[in-house]
Amino acid sequence: MSYYDVLIVGAGHAGAQAAITLRQLGFEGSVGMIGDEKDPPYERPPLSKEYFAGDKSFERILIRPAAFWAERNVDLLLGKRVKSVDPSGKFVTVGDTEIGYDKLIWCTGGAPRMLTCNGADAGNVHAVRRRADVDAMMAKLDSISHVTIVGGGYIGLEAAAVLTKFGKQVVLLEALDRVLARVAGEELSRFYEAEHRAHGVDLRTNAKMDCIEVQDGKATAVLMADGDRIATDMVIVGIGIVPETGPLIAAGAVGGNGVDVDEYCRTSLPDIYAVGDCAAHANRFAGGATMRLESVQNANHQAKTAVAHIMGKEAPYDAVPWFWSNQYDLKLQTVGLSTGFDQTVLRGDPASRSFSVVYLKGGKVIALDCVNAVKDYVQGRAHVLSGATLDGAQLADASVPLKEVGLA
Repeated sequence: MSYYDVLIVGAGHAGAQAAITLRQLGFEGSVGMIGDEKDPPYERPPLSKEYFAGDKSFERILIRPAAFWAERNVDLLLGKRVKSVDPSGKFVTVGDTEIGYDKLIWCTGGAPRMLTCNGADAGNVHAVRRRADVDAMMAKLDSISHVTIVGGGYIGLEAAAVLTKFGKQVVLLEALDRVLARVAGEELSRFYEAEHRAHGVDLRTNAKMDCIEVQDGKATAVLMADGDRIATDMVIVGIGIVPETGPLIAAGAVGGNGVDVDEYCRTSLPDIYAVGDCAAHANRFAGGATMRLESVQNANHQAKTAVAHIMGKEAPYDAVPWFWSNQYDLKLQTVGLSTGFDQTVLRGDPASRSFSVVYLKGGKVIALDCVNAVKDYVQGRAHVLSGATLDGAQLADASVPLKEVGLA
């Protein structure tokens, strides 16, 4: 049986950051990282943005150059999946091989949530989660003209922006009454709906699918519940992820939507940590609610928290959440979590394509969505951290810098 002092399962942002932090903090033990793709760790956000658009090569989205891992004595065990975990024997099973560990960090993220209707398994129905997903779509772009996107979250909207740039006819279907409904207020949703429609996207809300029509193994149309038939050459599904926690839950780890972790990213199993998209934690920026955060920020900060604890430094996870999205020439930057907001304040005019939406709960700033408004994003972070109640008139006046807005 091979053995590592720290075994990392998952080779995405969280796994890479865990390995990097171990060496940065002077950890001298053996480190192994298991990944189910053949590629070394790479950035995921560009898959629906710069990489899909052809603006960045794969080498440019590597988290570190390929040689970095060997130079830091991190063994990459690629193209492998963990099928079981034995927390009492302290080993994982990969194929027919057992790999022992002293500490285990679970960083497996999630698998794309796919459609369950008839035709969902057609060969030209794609997700956007891995390099191979995007490579498969890119290989077909020259021979297609009509694309249907299912899901009006960030993945779907970013893919629509790229495909429009390529001159494709795009239909985007959102089952709810607005895009980004789960993560943003109505002002932001309506702004992005208008932008996509102005760029030629046939964006439909309250759009309920029935099934996918298939001929010769390929999707040829999306059939809607109202009887409409949308002819298509490709379907892209962006309806969220399912956390990859099966082996941990089967081993007895506590969890439901993901695996539950404490403030040091420890699971309920001894010497096993979980970080990133698959880890459910109590977040003070969401009023202490237990939640999973799907972001690079969360993956990196939780990885650092887990490694610090392994190294004997107890520093609870308490990072301010932040996110970003690039669509057309619009850069959206979000700080904080708008979950549970009861009021919004609009700073600036959306028609100018530079504005911010400030989210309040009980009069206190809990989050900001900033579109082409970098200063608001940078300065708004302090208000999210402080949870202060600010002067409403100044807050709504975009000519007053956020750092100069006074208390109510």
